[in-house]
Amino acid sequence: MLNCAVLMGRLVADPELRTTTTGISVTSFRIAVDRGYVRQGEERQADFIDIVAWRQTADFVTRYFRKGSMIAVQGSIQTRSYEDKMGNKRTAVEVVADNVSFCGSKAESGTAGGAAVRPAAAPAAPAASFSTGGMGDFESIEDDDDSLPF
Repeated sequence: MLNCAVLMGRLVADPELRTTTTGISVTSFRIAVDRGYVRQGEERQADFIDIVAWRQTADFVTRYFRKGSMIAVQGSIQTRSYEDKMGNKRTAVEVVADNVSFCGSKAESGTAGGAAVRPAAAPAAPAASFSTGGMGDFESIEDDDDSLPF
């Protein structure tokens, strides 16, 4: 059997961290996920998906994500039954997050409502890149007998 959900969307509200009576961190939040198909002349539609995160994942979400932040969620779909205030039986469908990831740009997360994430320490030297090489770094291959296999 397979139960895997992978979603990317924007948080509808700031996530709030709660703690169970046994001290386990939990947060519930909702994300808006745009639908891929848009009929001509109509506005883009979105689905609003409920997400639950536990323990370190819950701590991570409440620390670094805010309303409007783009987030990627990987988890499983679960249903649960409950009784509302009027005594009616209801069923909730939600994604239990196993992994969450940043999706927006650094500028977006720092200025558009998202929490800015600062690196712990700056690297001592810039990493080498391919753009720093010159033509002297390459050697031409000369083969007169056409023995190369490609």
